[in-house]
Amino acid sequence: MREQRAGQAELRGDCARCFGLCCVALPFTASADFAVDKGAGTPCRNLRDDHRCGIHARLRQEGFTGCTVYDCFGAGQKVSQVTFGGRDWRAGPPERARRMFEVFPVVRQLHELLWYLTEALTLPAARPVHAALRRALEETERLTRQTPGELAALDVGAHRQDVNVLLLRASELARAGVRGRRKDRRNADLMGARLRGADLRGISLRGAYLIAADLTGADLRGADLIGADLRDADLTDADLTGAFFLTQPQVHAARGSAGTRLPGSLARPAHWTAGA
Repeated sequence: MREQRAGQAELRGDCARCFGLCCVALPFTASADFAVDKGAGTPCRNLRDDHRCGIHARLRQEGFTGCTVYDCFGAGQKVSQVTFGGRDWRAGPPERARRMFEVFPVVRQLHELLWYLTEALTLPAARPVHAALRRALEETERLTRQTPGELAALDVGAHRQDVNVLLLRASELARAGVRGRRKDRRNADLMGARLRGADLRGISLRGAYLIAADLTGADLRGADLIGADLRDADLTDADLTGAFFLTQPQVHAARGSAGTRLPGSLARPAHWTAGA
């Protein structure tokens, strides 16, 4: 577990080492998540000259909830400091900025895979595929260190599919021994579902739509939550200890309480206790 936390620490966004890439490269549309429209490659109106957010402390109040649930998994600092050697997009030619914005989403996907692979290697029951997982981890890390041109040309979707086969096998092995395992709900439409107090131990909720679902007091120990949409899901007093492939953006998108139990690698969102 200690090795997992050390490895995943490098897969968290560090805005102090990034050139505000998520605030420029990515587009967003005026909605409940964003107060305004913004095109890809256009700096957000709240981005300061030092690449920091001018309203970071009040993003939710200003209508930018979408920003509070985003995490680049450390891709921002990787692209800024490694791929482009610390060269600021603002100080260089337009081509550098364009290529930096093009590469950032690719590296973000690779870093998300690194998060999952690092966690999969901590699952004792997945030992039969540990060697393959380590090879996939090494290959994914190698891909993140390619040149900007190579990254722009990378078929990241194909690589994700290859890695997902291993992650799925690791999930199956890890969940096989969970007592009381229920029918898997992979990709299930559970929007607004009433799952208060549900026994969901060892269940696969991969890619499930749990938007606004009531999971109050639910037991999600040993559940596979990779890709599950937890926006506005109520995790009050739910037990997610031992749940795997859960990420910080998923947790930030949900609602919870002081009684919500999370995996040790994840932090409790400030808005849970603030009641925002």
